[in-house]
Amino acid sequence: MVNVENTLKQYGDKAALKIDQLYIPKGESFGLVGNNGAGKTTFFRALLDLIPLTEGWITINDIDVSKNEQWKDITGAYLDEGFLIDFLKPEEFFYFVGSTRGLTPEQVDEQLEVFKPIFKNEIFGHKRFIRDLSKGNQKKVGIAAAFIGKPRLLILDEPFANLDPSSQFQLREIIKDLIEKENLTALISSHDLTHVTEVCQRIVILDEGRVVKDIRTEKHTLAELESFFKAI
Repeated sequence: MVNVENTLKQYGDKAALKIDQLYIPKGESFGLVGNNGAGKTTFFRALLDLIPLTEGWITINDIDVSKNEQWKDITGAYLDEGFLIDFLKPEEFFYFVGSTRGLTPEQVDEQLEVFKPIFKNEIFGHKRFIRDLSKGNQKKVGIAAAFIGKPRLLILDEPFANLDPSSQFQLREIIKDLIEKENLTALISSHDLTHVTEVCQRIVILDEGRVVKDIRTEKHTLAELESFFKAI
């Protein structure tokens, strides 16, 4: 599904990302962890063709993301508030995203039903623009929008940050259920080691833009990750 080959993103003399080879097969839930500045967001932005690579290439479904935009038809993503249209109300934004996927407002409403537990009556019906929502509620809007149209590839950067504990646990279960139900390929970065090990079948650790660990999630994975980060 996602293939990374000889990828380098350099800023001056500093290599922000340097991955020789990384393959993420269809249907895998893939977690990306690392300290601040490790290259997680750089990787996602390169994957979504938001920044150009210095060297190498990334493909989605054998499509070079920098040369053809067909991969966008099967990809849903939320990295930050820049993915929102903040002068729209949440309903307007959801319906706009749905229209780009060929969905009616009724179909969008149906797909959003699963997110109602984390919306907590704070998203719909208040006539507030997205820019007037809390950071946590903005994130909920962005994540829910990423699922509209049932993409085959899902990319989420720090989905649990800025959310209250109840919303974090509810969102984790929603993401797990949708990944399994829709057989999604999911790429999720997080500083929360507990949540990422609960959601993801495989976890890669980035450090200074490089893959330093690539492990399958098992019973002792959380302890292994905690030991790694305690030691650096």
